[in-house]
Amino acid sequence: MTNLVTNLKNKNWYIIDASGNTLGRLTTEVVKIVLGKHKVNYLPYTDNGDCVIVINAKSVKITGKKEVQKIYYNHSGHPGGLKGERFIDLQTRFPERILEQSIRGMLPKNILGRLLFKNVKIYSERFHPHKSQNPKLIELGGKYYGGI
Repeated sequence: MTNLVTNLKNKNWYIIDASGNTLGRLTTEVVKIVLGKHKVNYLPYTDNGDCVIVINAKSVKITGKKEVQKIYYNHSGHPGGLKGERFIDLQTRFPERILEQSIRGMLPKNILGRLLFKNVKIYSERFHPHKSQNPKLIELGGKYYGGI
């Protein structure tokens, strides 16, 4: 359990603007930073990653007919409690939830994954309350998604 203890002093804060970026490519860059794969001392069983702030989540793009055909499911736990919602409807109601599910799906499904997800902050607008952490802006776009 000592490997899962985080040291927030060593964590860098990055900010990524999601507007105009594709959902999958954006998610892979966020997960790469949160896992710490961009660092030399990467170990898959430790929390060596950094914190990421994603802004403008409401303007993330997807390709093809997924706006109409992609369905996000939610289950209440009761019999007959399965509900589905299209991408367009979920994007108007809770635009952060689309990125949350995408990022959570790429993280490990264990205690470490739940701990790492706390390092991701997602906001639908461009305003965020993390100015005191002095986040560095990461530009994503073009053909090369190099990240950091």
